[in-house]
Order: sequence, then C-alpha cells, then structure tokens
Amino acid sequence: MARAFPGPGGATLLQPTAGGAALPAVLLAVIAGSIAIGVSAQVSIGIPIGPVPITGQTLVVLLIGAAYGSRLGAATVLSYLAQGAVGMPVFANGGAGLAVLTGPTGGYLAGFVMAAFLVGWLAERGWDRRAATTVLAMVAGNAVIYACGVTRLAEFIGWDRVWSAGVQPFLAGDALKVALASGILRGAWWLRERLTGQR
Repeated sequence: MARAFPGPGGATLLQPTAGGAALPAVLLAVIAGSIAIGVSAQVSIGIPIGPVPITGQTLVVLLIGAAYGSRLGAATVLSYLAQGAVGMPVFANGGAGLAVLTGPTGGYLAGFVMAAFLVGWLAERGWDRRAATTVLAMVAGNAVIYACGVTRLAEFIGWDRVWSAGVQPFLAGDALKVALASGILRGAWWLRERLTGQR
C-alpha cells in the first residue's frame, strides 16, 4: 500500500508504507511525468553560439522532483532518458538515441536525474514549506544541472567557451522557470487545500 502525500511540508507524491508502494499508482506517476518532460523538450529554442538549446525541461524536472520526492522523481527522469535511448523522439527537437545521451548535451540530461533527486530530497526535509526555501531547492537543482552539463560540454567545445555557450544564455530563462515552478507548485497545493481541506 501507499499513502498519497501531494501537499507541502516535505511530503512526496507516494510515501511507501510497510506494504510497499502501490505499483499502478507509481507507474502512472512515472508515465505522466516522463511524458511531461518529453513534451517540454519540444519547447526548444536553438542558440547560435552553442549546441545546447533552450527548452522547457528544467521547469518540469524541478516540479517533478518537488512533487514526487527524491526516489520517484529520479526514477521518472530515468524513465524519460530510457525512452529516448531506445529511439523514442522525446529529446529536444524530436531527438532520440544514445548519441544524444553521449553528445554535447548529455551532461545536462544526466543532471536532470540528479536535480530531481536533490530537489525531492530537500522537499522531503521541509524545504517546500516556504516560498524562499522552495526557490533555494530549485536553484540548487539548477546548479546541479549546470555542473553536469558544462562538464560534458567542455569535452566538445573547451572550458574557455562553456560559460558563453552552456551557462550564460540560460540564466535569465532558468530564473524565470524556477519562479514559475515554485509558483505552480504552491498554487497547486493551495487549490488542493481549498478543494479538499487537506494541508
């Protein structure tokens, strides 16, 4: 069995009880989350100074981490990566295959897994209880994505170009996505509380 904890206060989407998590609910959550990441990847804007596009993925990955918790959040992102690895066109601009995972943007994709885990881990410890700490958790998740991304990107374009091609163009957009993710997350909890009376 599993207890549903969709709200704030360090709760995860599914908190396993002694009997284990309900498999259908876990699978549904993973499928829905991986589809959301794949759809957000198609919201893509290429930039002329590097191979890394601007996408909506970061927003969804951070939301999944905060809402699902560390383990389920990371598992959902891994499911998304597995779908792309076997040929489903779920990466940016309909990309697919192992070549994407091992290419210049592969570090950012790997960073999604770690970011979802970290944001979920922090949420499980109460960082989602206040707007300020929710934002800090998501900023920390973004930092992990950048760290993983530029480490891999540097192998292709050199460390002298990673700031201009792999970090600077994304800072403003990622700040907006963090603000949106924090607002959407808390707004969803507010609506749920008004509808159900649950905190």
